[in-house]
Amino acid sequence: MKRQVDEAEKTLDLKTKTYTADLTTSKGPIRLQFFADVAPGHVKNFLALAKIGFYNGVTFHRVIKGFMIQGGCPLGTGTGDAGYKIPAEFNSTPHEAGVLSMARAQDPNSAGSQFFICLDRHAHLDRNYTAFGKVADSESMATVKAIGGVATRQDKPIERVVIQSIEVRESAV
Repeated sequence: MKRQVDEAEKTLDLKTKTYTADLTTSKGPIRLQFFADVAPGHVKNFLALAKIGFYNGVTFHRVIKGFMIQGGCPLGTGTGDAGYKIPAEFNSTPHEAGVLSMARAQDPNSAGSQFFICLDRHAHLDRNYTAFGKVADSESMATVKAIGGVATRQDKPIERVVIQSIEVRESAV
């Protein structure tokens, strides 16, 4: 897996191109824009995983109303990843509604493939988790809120919420 991600990362040029990602989910579209200036490693990692299809068919396995929606675990349990870890890139981006950030274990350098999107402002996450993007528009935020409102049991959605596909788009800076 890491070799595929490394190869996909080689096709990304964060200096001369801007990237967006269009997620097609079972609850609607989520368009993302990225903060390559403050978290280039996380941006490249997410985009590379998306380009190789890692996220296709993966669920939003954790939903906490008013807090966040979390996806990116290939097992759907919150315990899986892509088989490697990336170093933290903590930054001053506030964790507010629509911000995309990387999930991790207790070790700050334990992020891999799991990510979350905030449903509201959560200052306790600032400089403790790597924020690396945000939803790009109101339709995307409406989808995030719809996912954030699904019925759950112990923070796990009762109805599966699936990332069907992610399309990475690039444009010149």
